[in-house]
Amino acid sequence: MTEPAGWRRPAHEGPDSPYRDAPPPSEEVPAYRTLTYEVDGRVARLTFNRPEQGNSITPDTPVELADAVERADLDPRVHVIVLSGRGKGFCGGYDLAASAEGLMDGGLVGGAPQVGTVLDPTVQAHNHDPAGTWDPMVDYAMMSRFTRGFASLLHANKPTVASIHGFCVAGGTDIALHCDQIVVAADAKIGYPPTRVWGIPSAGLWAHRLGDQRAKRLLLTGDTLTGREAAEWGLAVEAPEPEQLAERTEALVQRIAAMPLNQLVMVKLALNSALLAQGVQNSQMISTVLDGVARHTREGYAFQQRAAEVGFRQAVRERDAAPYDDHGPRTSNVTNQHTSSEG
Repeated sequence: MTEPAGWRRPAHEGPDSPYRDAPPPSEEVPAYRTLTYEVDGRVARLTFNRPEQGNSITPDTPVELADAVERADLDPRVHVIVLSGRGKGFCGGYDLAASAEGLMDGGLVGGAPQVGTVLDPTVQAHNHDPAGTWDPMVDYAMMSRFTRGFASLLHANKPTVASIHGFCVAGGTDIALHCDQIVVAADAKIGYPPTRVWGIPSAGLWAHRLGDQRAKRLLLTGDTLTGREAAEWGLAVEAPEPEQLAERTEALVQRIAAMPLNQLVMVKLALNSALLAQGVQNSQMISTVLDGVARHTREGYAFQQRAAEVGFRQAVRERDAAPYDDHGPRTSNVTNQHTSSEG
């Protein structure tokens, strides 16, 4: 049998491999609250696993995501990391229903509180009291930790791929836009509607991914794109029909995985150098501060109060009512390509 070409050998195999003493893969499965982790050949598969909650983001999410990314990044058998979600969609944003309806009493849902720190829900509750004094740096110290966790996808040595179905909205985009490649179902919904009130995308990546004009077209209206539009605008590399999403994602992932590991790292470093030179980290810092500001304006407090009165979901419906009329699976009238799915 013919030996494979030298550059096709697994990075950890051979007496000349720097990873030749790596132990066999562990059978232990990480016990994450928000996602699952598995390695399949050269591919690490991270899958958000809160389908009943739309894979919404909790304080556990950035910590567990960063841990899983680091686990894959350190494994010499892994060449590429793919991120997806179970259930109806990729990620519906932050789990804000309880915090908005309770005027931030208790902070975000989930997570083990770290008493007396910015991650303590009680600390955040005091800092989000409309009758009290707001300290923007307490808010920033908390939110920046979410962004840093999501940014592990960008700063990992190995390439990362997001496979998006159903919806990727609000904070879900803060995660997906950190990936090196995005494959999105043609009928999926992607965007950041909270710019209409109570939010600014803390990842700060929209202008870097889409350019100034198109980023402003979305964020000055809170409008969203279909997956098909996202590919046409350059936000995604491909937008297959939903029934072909898994197949097309896998085709891309396997082509990446066939590359030598060190080549993948070099390519990503070379291209990230240009992206980071654009000032991504400054954009994230400013956007995270302004996200906090957006939740503490007169309008932000009004939205929060309305959520406390009628429930967060109803407040969101009212936010997305006329002239937008795009609540739920529908996208906005960006290029007249609406989704038709219901649910």
